[in-house]
Amino acid sequence: MEVYIHIPFCVRKCAYCDFLSFAADDELKSRYMDALVTEIRDFPHDPPVSAESVYIGGGTPSILPAEQIAGIMDAVREVFILDADAEISMEANPGTVTEEKLRVYRDSGINRLSFGCQSADDEELKALGRIHTWEQFTESFALARKAGFTNLNIDLMSGLPGQTEASWEKSLRSAAALSPEHISAYSLILEKGTPMYDRYDAQAALLEKGISEAELRKKISADRYLPDEETERRMYDRTAEILSEYGFRQYEISNYAKEGYACRHNIGYWTGVPYVGVGLGASSYMKTTRYRNTSDMALYLRDSSLGRKWESLNEKDLMAEFVILGLRMTEGFSRGEFLHRFGRDIDRVYGSVIDRYVKLGLLEEKNGRIRLTRQGISVSNTVMEDFLP
Repeated sequence: MEVYIHIPFCVRKCAYCDFLSFAADDELKSRYMDALVTEIRDFPHDPPVSAESVYIGGGTPSILPAEQIAGIMDAVREVFILDADAEISMEANPGTVTEEKLRVYRDSGINRLSFGCQSADDEELKALGRIHTWEQFTESFALARKAGFTNLNIDLMSGLPGQTEASWEKSLRSAAALSPEHISAYSLILEKGTPMYDRYDAQAALLEKGISEAELRKKISADRYLPDEETERRMYDRTAEILSEYGFRQYEISNYAKEGYACRHNIGYWTGVPYVGVGLGASSYMKTTRYRNTSDMALYLRDSSLGRKWESLNEKDLMAEFVILGLRMTEGFSRGEFLHRFGRDIDRVYGSVIDRYVKLGLLEEKNGRIRLTRQGISVSNTVMEDFLP
């Protein structure tokens, strides 16, 4: 089993973010942490449950006092038996960590930090609404190394306002030169309801009308212009090429790691490992059942189980999830594992879909595994949708 713990608090919400996160005062944070620890301790643990990974995400967990993070880990150990080599990750933002905080994290058992950097260009960071500069990020990264962390991730984001292929390559090379163990390289997605969506929706509307690139660039200033689809595709292709020069192997659509440092917690999600989610809006998955905590803070503070939504998964749901999540991995999914889990040959269920995309050059099969091709990755959402019930 895996454990996810959600900390919804941020210094300030970024312009592109649609995650369940927000700024809050110290009183609300303290009340929330009390409710969170109570939810952890209320999880059934007779007999004790073994956990192979823990992930503390958000929000920005590192804005909390380090002692509260240590308190979370104390509660986790009361309820779960952590594997001897358990991966225990925590998200952190540049400028929110100190030597003392990092020492407490290490003492509490956290052995992997994921830094939300996003770009090495300060103007791009400003467009995203980030609260830090590249220099502040490198200072935080150096502090983590000094504190003894040997497993660090850097988050980067492509397709940003005003970003060029050259500036994206600069961000990749600047981050890789720091020699982290892992880099997550995501493409910006404009989500409805975010300030960035509202700002750039006009560009999307013009594109839908078929306006030419030249005319579009005349109407929208360079610092606000979003890279077009072809530029984003080239950025994606260059990501794997550049990071491979620094010893990173792509193991998932958006994730790259040095040997032995692929994120085990996320691999668990993509391979169907059961997980329990603790905290506001957190989701859990137990074999054929999924449930999600309430997103209403007042309700959660009264009782974390109030407003919890449950969903039962049938065989078709489970088969679709197996395939779709498996296709996120660059090695794809195993025919043999599908047969073992569901007692059915995959061709009897998805043969026509697989054949169609193999002929289009978007899927391929190798050594009993079915995976997306490089071309298929660029249209992965379209391919995956065809496996839905």
